[in-house]
Amino acid sequence: QSSRSHLLFTIHFEVDSDTESSRRKGCLRIVDLAGSERLEKSGSTGVLAKEAKHINSSLLALKEVISKLQAKEKHIPYRNSKLTYLLRDNLGGDSKTLAIVCCSPHVNHYHESSNSIRFAYDASKVELKNDRVFSA
Repeated sequence: QSSRSHLLFTIHFEVDSDTESSRRKGCLRIVDLAGSERLEKSGSTGVLAKEAKHINSSLLALKEVISKLQAKEKHIPYRNSKLTYLLRDNLGGDSKTLAIVCCSPHVNHYHESSNSIRFAYDASKVELKNDRVFSA
């Protein structure tokens, strides 16, 4: 059985203000994306190949959403995958996003590593609707 998948970990929290009679709500979402896979290079077949295709299609949908957000288009296709639908508030909402990329320095993995770095760079260029600063 394979363990290749995306992981979403969410913490919801509320903070009461001592100086004001207000309550602020927030959400911390940590996402671990499975890497894309080239089927011809990995030799995956059967269930593993089907799993790799689903992972690749969700990553492609995420890249498309990021691209549409960068272009400031009116319609953002969040519903094209479960991943983008779950991340819609984090991608286009009032949030702060940070991408950490784990990649291999080995020459055989150059293409995958450079794609991962390019993806994180593109994600970092999306302007989010962060007009308020949250402090506790």
